[in-house]
Amino acid sequence: MKKETALDAICLLGPTASGKTDICVELARHFPIEVISIDSALVYRHMDIGTAKPNLEALSQCPHHLVDILNPNEHYSAARFKLDAERIVHEIAMRGAIPVLSGGTMMYYKTLKDGLNKLPERNIQIREAIDLDAKQYGWPHIHNNLSKIDPETAQKLNPNDSQRIQRAMEVFQLTGEPMSKLLNEPASNRGILKTLDIALIPKSRAILHKNIEARFNEMITQGLIDEVANLKKNWDLSLDMPSMRCVGYRQVWEYLAGEYNKDTLVDKGSAATRQLAKRQLTWLRGFEIDHVFDPHETDTPSYIQLVLQRLIN
Repeated sequence: MKKETALDAICLLGPTASGKTDICVELARHFPIEVISIDSALVYRHMDIGTAKPNLEALSQCPHHLVDILNPNEHYSAARFKLDAERIVHEIAMRGAIPVLSGGTMMYYKTLKDGLNKLPERNIQIREAIDLDAKQYGWPHIHNNLSKIDPETAQKLNPNDSQRIQRAMEVFQLTGEPMSKLLNEPASNRGILKTLDIALIPKSRAILHKNIEARFNEMITQGLIDEVANLKKNWDLSLDMPSMRCVGYRQVWEYLAGEYNKDTLVDKGSAATRQLAKRQLTWLRGFEIDHVFDPHETDTPSYIQLVLQRLIN
C-alpha cells in the first residue's frame, strides 16, 4: 500500500456466514494481501469445523495471522488482540504486502480503533462466587440483579448470556461502578492504525439466515459433534471457558450431555448463530464505515477489488 494513501491497513467486517473468507481468498489472487483475523474463535487450535476456519488450500493462497495461536483451555482478550494486530500490520507492511484485517468480533475491532476502557482485570475469586450463585439461582436471576445496579448494560444482554452478565457483575463488584459508566468514559491507549473500513451488510436478512442454517447443517455433516467430543476428551474444558462459549460449540456440548436430540441441536445451533449475526449487524450500524456492500450481490468482490486498486495505484 503506497504511503500517499495515509492508510496502514484495510478492514473487512461482516456478520458470520457473509463470505468474508471467500472474498479475502479472491482478493489474494489479485493483490499481495495478508489477512489478520478479527475472530475470537479462530485463535483456538483443534477448533476447525465449528469456527469455519479457512482450510489449508485457502491458507496457502492467502496467508492468515492470529489463527491457531492458543489451546482451547487458554484465554485471549481484546487488549492482546490490539497489540498483536498492530505488530503484525507493521510486519506485513515491511514485507511489502497489504494488511487486511478481516472478521466479525466487533469488540476486537472497536478496541483496535478506539482503544481500551479502564476496566479491571479478571478476578477468579469473584467469578467463582458469581458462578456459584448462577448454579443455585440461574443466570436470569443474576441478570435481574444486574438490572438493579446497571440497567443500561442489563438491557443489552440476554438473561442467559452468562459470559457478559458475569463480566458486568464482576466489574461492579471490583469497582463499585456500573460497567456502562466505565465504558462511556474516554478510552485510553487509543488505536494507532489508520484503516479503510469495508462492511458486508446483507440487504436480505432471510438469505443470511438461510446461509447460516445451511452452514450449520454442513458443520454437523463434516463432523462437528466428533470435534467437540474430542475437545472434551483431550482438554480440561468447561462451558465457562471462552472457547466453549463459541456459537455451535456450546450447543453441541449440551447435545452430548443429553439435553436434546440432533434435530433440536440443529435448531438451537442455527438460532444461536442468527442471534450472533444480529448482534454483529447492530455493532456495524454504530461504526463509521467507508464502504458498505451487500455480500449476496455477485458484483461485490469486484467492487472491493476496485477499492483496493484505487488505493495502490
